[in-house]
Amino acid sequence: MKIKEAQEKVDDLIQHYGGYWQNLSMLARLTEEVGELSRAMNIKYGGKKAKSKDDGRAIEKEIADVLLTLLAIANQEKIDLGEEFEKKIISDYEKCKGIYDKEEGKIKCRGEEL
Repeated sequence: MKIKEAQEKVDDLIQHYGGYWQNLSMLARLTEEVGELSRAMNIKYGGKKAKSKDDGRAIEKEIADVLLTLLAIANQEKIDLGEEFEKKIISDYEKCKGIYDKEEGKIKCRGEEL
């Protein structure tokens, strides 16, 4: 699924259930979701012990929760996250070129030169 498509699906879902929250409430929700991801990873890889066999959801579900919340924030701010992400990838590649590359040349992503 493309990012734009994901943003549209998130918008449909949020509009169906009553609309977007206030900006700082959305940020608080993102913080909560990142905390849940942290807990799941700490249970799986760190020293945190699960309180029960169902304690801490699967990491992939927590990442999906973070992504959904980020997409909602982008929608609310009228940000085309796909476009911004592409700019970020190109920017980071240019910034790190020659530092981490083993050979010079353009970065390719799924066959497309960036």
